[in-house]
Parts: sequence; C-alpha cells; structure tokens
Amino acid sequence: MSTFEKLLAEGSAVPTEGWDFSWFAGRASERRPSWGYAKLLAERMSKAEAGLDIQTGGGEVLASIPVAPPFLAATESWPPNLKIARRNLAKFNATVVEVGDTDDLPFAADRFDLVVSRHPVATRWDEIHRVLRPGGTYLSQAVGAGSVRELTDFMMGPQPVNPSRSPMTAVAEAEAAGLEVVDLRQEGLRMEFHDIAAVVHFLRKVLWTVPGFTVDAYRDRLAELHDFMERHGPFVAYSQRLLIEARKTG
Repeated sequence: MSTFEKLLAEGSAVPTEGWDFSWFAGRASERRPSWGYAKLLAERMSKAEAGLDIQTGGGEVLASIPVAPPFLAATESWPPNLKIARRNLAKFNATVVEVGDTDDLPFAADRFDLVVSRHPVATRWDEIHRVLRPGGTYLSQAVGAGSVRELTDFMMGPQPVNPSRSPMTAVAEAEAAGLEVVDLRQEGLRMEFHDIAAVVHFLRKVLWTVPGFTVDAYRDRLAELHDFMERHGPFVAYSQRLLIEARKTG
C-alpha cells in the first residue's frame, strides 16, 4: 500500500463524534482567536444563575468551565454527540436535550440570564431573545463568511462566499430579534495541514467545508493535494471567526 493510500485509510478511520480536535496535534494546526472564547465562557458562567449552551457538540468546551451556574442546560442535534455531552456535563448535573439546529428551544420564556454557542450551524435569534431574561446576554463564537475557503476552492473549484455568515448579517438579525449588540469582533486565523490524513479527517468532521465529501468522490483532488504537500510543505488556509455578544434590553 502506498503512503498516500495509508494516509487516506488513517484519516478515514478516525471517529468524528464530539468536538475533540486533539488527534490533529502535529498534523494540522489553527491559530486561536485573540479573545479566548473558553476564558470568556468561564467568566460569564461563573456569574450566571441559569445558563444554556446551544449546539454544544460533545460538551467539551462547556465542560471546561471551573464553576457552573445553579441551573445549566445544553442542546445538541446529532445523536452520537448527545451521549458524549451527557457524559462530559454530568459533573454539573446539566440538562442535555436533543434539539434540531433550526428548531424552537424547549425552554420557557425568560428562563436564562446567559445563552452561549460556539460555532453554531444556524442561529435562531428569535428563540434566543425569547428564552433570555431581560438584561440577559448571548455570547457566541461563530464561523465567519469564507472560512477555510482555500481548502473548499481547491477541492471543489472556486465557490461563492455565503454572506449569511458575515458580521453585518449577524448584527442585523440580532437587532431584528430585539437584541442589542454590545461587542463584535472578527479575525482570520492561519491553518496548516501537514498531511492528507489530516485533510481527510477534517473534511469528514467539519462537514460544511466540502458538502457531501467522501474519499472516493474526491480521490483525484486528494492525490493532487498529497503530492503538493509532499513537495512544498503544509497546505495553508484561513479560518474566519466572529465573536458576538448581545443583550436583551427589555
């Protein structure tokens, strides 16, 4: 078996459940946003009375907070992640419920003084406004427009950038739902892929980068990218991140 085939097999075999990216150590890297989402999350949660994490994945980031509010809940849409999230968040006695990414939230109005979400697939601003108490805060680190477009374009050819993930769209939708945006930041962050196994695992895990990705369907492009990295070093792309904080004023 060639090195290329071995790397394809390796990248195809890594489990994709949860949001633990430790497997990529030494094989791919991504610079982190300067604002430090995990630190901000920990600070906000330590002061909250009731907190909600929307689209928690496997609960890995939420589980890192040192102090949880008296009531803590999380939602997740993908069944394999629900089991992981319930295990990770059991130490907080958190309520973890299955909710579709665009579904209504199964909580009463004015239930939470803090709602958070890291890399949401979709954002229901109307539902966030409904479940927040007056004076409550929504804090989110979101994937920005054109994130990792270098890899998307290499695999699929040039693709249009989806404006729905732009900061202007986020602010407009938040304000339309009745929220006041009190902080907004944006950064482009260098990523490096050092071998084709890392590319395969990333595309299997972060599904929206190349919709419908399979190794068989993209074998030729993967082979070309493998050859490029063997001759020229890491493939470089840039992730786009937004930090948005909004408050329910009334």
